[in-house]
Amino acid sequence: MALIEEFIARYRKEYDFYDQTARLAAQTLELALQSAGIRSIVTYRAKALVRLEAKCRQRAPLKNYASVDDIYRDIVDLAGVRVALYFPGERDQVDRFIKQLFVVTTAPKEFPDGATPAYTKRFSGYSAIHYRVQLREAALSEAHKRYAEARIEIQVASVLMHAWAEVEHDLVYKPSEGTLSEDEYGILDELNGVVMAGEISLERLQKAGEARVAAGGRKFTNHYDLAAHILSRTTGLLGGPLADSVLGRVDLLFKLLTRLDLASPDQIKQHLNAVRLDTERRPIAEQIIDRFLAEDDARYKIYEEVRASDRAERFAGPEMQAAIGFFLTQWTEFERLLSRLEPQIEPRRILWASSDLLARLGLDQESCADVERIRRLRTRLVHGPLEAPDSADLWEAAHRLQNILARLTGGSNDAI
Repeated sequence: MALIEEFIARYRKEYDFYDQTARLAAQTLELALQSAGIRSIVTYRAKALVRLEAKCRQRAPLKNYASVDDIYRDIVDLAGVRVALYFPGERDQVDRFIKQLFVVTTAPKEFPDGATPAYTKRFSGYSAIHYRVQLREAALSEAHKRYAEARIEIQVASVLMHAWAEVEHDLVYKPSEGTLSEDEYGILDELNGVVMAGEISLERLQKAGEARVAAGGRKFTNHYDLAAHILSRTTGLLGGPLADSVLGRVDLLFKLLTRLDLASPDQIKQHLNAVRLDTERRPIAEQIIDRFLAEDDARYKIYEEVRASDRAERFAGPEMQAAIGFFLTQWTEFERLLSRLEPQIEPRRILWASSDLLARLGLDQESCADVERIRRLRTRLVHGPLEAPDSADLWEAAHRLQNILARLTGGSNDAI
């Protein structure tokens, strides 16, 4: 089994790569689901070394691995993300998000899949959908583009089913205390039946919540209630599912409606009736926001305040604040240096310093390209969308800019 030992040794060195890949995928999906009002618990992990080695040794006799690359091709869940849904009925919405946010490399695998179970069951067993995906390279920063090559497995099931599957998997497929008794198998099967009954109860709970929210005179208590209401109403109005469109930033819509004291089913009814998914490929929340803004110009200022508050929340945290501070400090020093070296440039033009100017100052083509990339990052940070740049990108860009400053000042920033 020297081949497996070689594979494990290589994977040990690459563990952080797969852990970071899984983290990026989980963050991307969790942000989208939260913003759209889909209740879930999103977790991630890189495959544990002990579990991975056991899996490889178990599969080796059947797979006849000839190389380390064969093992890499066979093990698809080195980077894993798990979505545990509060309400199983929201699987279709999660499916659309996954297909929109990631590159789906193979057809999703649905469980139960017809395979022969490890023991006789009365109930169907594990119920979930597994996706094999990759991060979209175009959506990644320069510092993260290398993670687009890694495969990721995303498992989607209810919170109850995930819990049962963990118990069954550890007891049946990876027993540490010997084979289970017939009675233990029966209890696991019985628990599976309880879980399936629990999922039915969760679906009923979701429908009861939708009925409560839709009742006349009530207000939405949070953006999850608003999202559930929009979904229940638009599906009927459009005569079918939401196709490739998504809800969008329902959380922002809820904050705006709350500020306007219009967060109720009665107040948004006419705007929901006007939603057009066949002619407009914009998220539903964005369409509704635009209609509310069009009714009163004064609402634009309120909406900008809502966006500013949301942006501040997303930029919170000591790590992000430190990264932003260091990045903006380096950028400010860069602007000051350009002003000193080329005093004829108008201050407002410094931000758009051309590559010709930078070349005259002694920067090579690669450094000029770096400055352009860093400038775009600065614009995104200061004026861009609500999603904050990754703190790792800011640290990397700030250090790169620091090196460029040192080159322009002859190796030291002291003179700036």
